Amino acid sequence: MLGQNKILTINKKRITELFAACQGKRIAVIGDLMVDRYFWGEIERISPEAPVPVIEVRDETHNLGGAANVVNNLATLGTSPVPFGVVGDDNLGKILKRILREQNLDDSCIFTDPARPTTVKTRVIARSQHIVRVDRESRENLPPEIESALTERFRRTVDQFNAVIFQDYNKGVITERVIKDITEAALEAGIIVAADPKFHNFFQYRGITLFKPNIKETEAALVAKINTEEDVINCGRRIFDRLEPRYILITRGDKGMTLFLDRETTLHLPTQALKVHDVSGAGDTVIAVLVAFLASGADLREAATIANFAAGIVCGEVGVVPIERERLKSILLEAVAK
Repeated sequence: MLGQNKILTINKKRITELFAACQGKRIAVIGDLMVDRYFWGEIERISPEAPVPVIEVRDETHNLGGAANVVNNLATLGTSPVPFGVVGDDNLGKILKRILREQNLDDSCIFTDPARPTTVKTRVIARSQHIVRVDRESRENLPPEIESALTERFRRTVDQFNAVIFQDYNKGVITERVIKDITEAALEAGIIVAADPKFHNFFQYRGITLFKPNIKETEAALVAKINTEEDVINCGRRIFDRLEPRYILITRGDKGMTLFLDRETTLHLPTQALKVHDVSGAGDTVIAVLVAFLASGADLREAATIANFAAGIVCGEVGVVPIERERLKSILLEAVAK
């Protein structure tokens, strides 16, 4: 269940128009593609070998994770996303591509690097509780030949897209060269450029449309502690001074989001999540919804409001799950009516 705050600046007619406009928008997603593997089970006893629970596995599933989860969210919203990234020459890389194909998603811009493993996050869930996570990954930067192949493929196809998203998890796919070359091509083509940064390369995204760090990344990049609303605003202004984006949105966990329409104009959106089961993947949902609706003609207030409701929904689920288009639309329409 979501909060009762009335939606700002959106009515039922506008919501219906924006959801219709989303259909078929082509959005490139550049970033660290991952597989989210889940072991689902029950805890029945404590191990005799050590004081740890024994999980009796009932099921194993594989989902799209990382930048691939952004792709998944975009697809469930009705857009036509295309992932640009890298997998290893391994079984998990094959699984990731198979999942994309099963969902009728384009895997033609995914390159294989035999020198690195496909990134996988393995989560163990018991009784709806997240017990442990095990990661297998490489954080080495892409070799120059794969950087060239990826950026050249984007340059050749940029005219097909309405927007591009950089989704960085510091696994080596988004390098300074990748950011520079793809941003230049996208801005030259006049399309939306959005970035969900991590700690490395935070200050490489100059002059883009939307910069969306979370509070932790902002503190780390600026070497600042954020405790008050004034701290958030000051940090946002410092980012404007360094990067000169059109917009900034800082996600703040249970405190919601702070939106910077320009250096001096801010808007705070309180969280819409009344019950938080799992925050995994919420940032992926936010950037996907923001860009999908910006590409569909929404202004930033409208897109951020919709994204805030979407984050509230996915935080109430266990595990990394994409937003469901009809559920999101229904909750928005219900909120407008109150």
